[in-house]
Amino acid sequence: MDIRLDDLTSAQITELLREHLQGMARHSPPESVHALDLDGLRQPDVSFWSAWEGDELLGCGALKQLDGEHGEIKSMRTVSAHLRKGVAARLLQHIIDEAGRRSYRRLSLETGSAQAFAPARRLYARFGFQPCAPFADYVDDPYSVFMTREMPTP
Repeated sequence: MDIRLDDLTSAQITELLREHLQGMARHSPPESVHALDLDGLRQPDVSFWSAWEGDELLGCGALKQLDGEHGEIKSMRTVSAHLRKGVAARLLQHIIDEAGRRSYRRLSLETGSAQAFAPARRLYARFGFQPCAPFADYVDDPYSVFMTREMPTP
């Protein structure tokens, strides 16, 4: 699996992110969907990676810098044909490693509370993320679960 910094211009990425946003909208009301669109992912405070096997897209994930010590995981998505094959775990580890290289002290995320998001919540818990209060600009929302993990100090 090749994980690479992505410029968000390929049709495959555009389609996967469209699918991602549609999936979020199926399980949460519009005001509770916090996934970034293409423009949001192209902001200077966001790094976006895609995972590939040859020329086949496997999945994607992003890291948003909240401040000099705190990052947020965004847009984790695996292509449907590659679910349960370890793609998300590899992308998540890549993002955690990058957060470490940036010397972040904390890495957080928001995901859905619906049953459809249970596999994602289990994955994050396996990587040391624990439930937390809303962070950054988030507010309490019954459709959201907030999770965070402390990063090891260098």
